Amino acid sequence: MTTTKTSNGARAAIGDIAPKLAEITDDVLFGDVWERPELSKRDRSLVTCAALVATGKTEQMTFHLPRAIENGVTRAELIEMITHLAFYVGWPSAMSAVGKAKELLPEPGKEPGR
Repeated sequence: MTTTKTSNGARAAIGDIAPKLAEITDDVLFGDVWERPELSKRDRSLVTCAALVATGKTEQMTFHLPRAIENGVTRAELIEMITHLAFYVGWPSAMSAVGKAKELLPEPGKEPGR
């Protein structure tokens, strides 16, 4: 299998402590699942971010929110997704997610943390 910058990410991040988890993350999750043509990467990003909001996995949003922007999801769409989910997954989950989004996705023309 040809490795790419994306498919080497887990090996670089966790390969020293969890080599098998890194391998299947790179090869199966990002090398196969994310490459399936049935959903666009944009749609996969939106679904993934929604799942992270729903399950309260704000730490994983550090990777996936910026990736969603790279994959064509807009900042406004991500904020709207969080707002919409507040009524389905709970207010605390949405509030935590919007705090992470504010940190990671500053308004255009503004620096993070301002």
